[in-house]
Amino acid sequence: MSEQTHHDPTALQSLAAAFTVESNTHPVSDERRAQLIDKPAFGEVFSDHMAHMTWTKGEGWSDRRIEPYGPLNMDPAASVLHYAQECFEGLKAYHHDDGSIWMFRPDANAERFRNSAKRLYLPQLPVDDFLGSVGALVTKERAWVPTRREYTLYIRPFMFASEPFIGVRATNEAEYCVIASPSGPYFTGGVSPVSIWVEDQWFRTGPGGTGFAKCGGNYAASLVGEYRGIEHGCEQVCFVDAATKTYLEELGGMNMFAVHKDGHLETPSLTGNILPGITRNSIIRLAQDHGRDVVETMIGIESLLDDIRSGEVTEVFACGTAAIVTPIGRFKSERFDVSVNGGKTGDLTLALRNELLGIQLGEIADPHDWMWKVC
Repeated sequence: MSEQTHHDPTALQSLAAAFTVESNTHPVSDERRAQLIDKPAFGEVFSDHMAHMTWTKGEGWSDRRIEPYGPLNMDPAASVLHYAQECFEGLKAYHHDDGSIWMFRPDANAERFRNSAKRLYLPQLPVDDFLGSVGALVTKERAWVPTRREYTLYIRPFMFASEPFIGVRATNEAEYCVIASPSGPYFTGGVSPVSIWVEDQWFRTGPGGTGFAKCGGNYAASLVGEYRGIEHGCEQVCFVDAATKTYLEELGGMNMFAVHKDGHLETPSLTGNILPGITRNSIIRLAQDHGRDVVETMIGIESLLDDIRSGEVTEVFACGTAAIVTPIGRFKSERFDVSVNGGKTGDLTLALRNELLGIQLGEIADPHDWMWKVC
């Protein structure tokens, strides 16, 4: 698709048309669906349908379809169950006041999905198939998109090695699916600062690892740190680099920014250890739109804490697809316990969050043409 046509809904619909539709013969009732999408918790409710494609070595991708949501038929020897060859994405569909449904930067998700698949030695899904699959599913499930503000239809594309083979090599068979989940805010307490446990004993990845790929192993590796944080009264964990235990990298599922008193922002460099967040990239561009410098650099934990204590750093926030922008009010470890901005949400943090959310909901102008109309 060309840059000139990719926001034309008819172009997205033409890609979606490649997917045959088998309707669920037992969908939930309209009344039950209305209850399910009213105030759903994040990631607990799923819609009636899913997208599905199959890849076979020598034949490529085939059998593009929308089918009833349901269990997958998987052999116990499927490679993914033994060697974790899988990757995934996360994006959202938004209901606008005129009743239309939109997605935020799905082309960026498609490219990142290809990069993740390449790192896991999985087949790379064509961008048009990614866009067609999410477009077809959202069109089919438009009634599942919540209308309550800040509630969305979370879309989860994923791919896994399905070949029944217990051996370490590239798979000869893979499955690609997309499921949809009406979801509320990631943090149920709303826009309030979270406490961060700084983990320096366990690591989610390391140099040359899979940190830049969106794959389950990274998240599984983060759990021990996350629960150590919970045990110490924190809502989230931030990991330091495995090589030196010196530099902050990312939260379990979010990127991080520090706001300095002169107005510039700093965010950890994309060293290959952290996920190149689409929300992160969007925040950088919005800050630059307002004339702010954004520096991508290695952020030392001790330097950051000193800057917070001195007032050089006035705000710190995290960002990601699920949580959008979340203020950080505290950094804690076995060695320190430091509050940020008196534990309050900073003005710039809130302004950037409101601007990004406003674009996504169609409430303010979209200067970068990030939004894609689906239907």
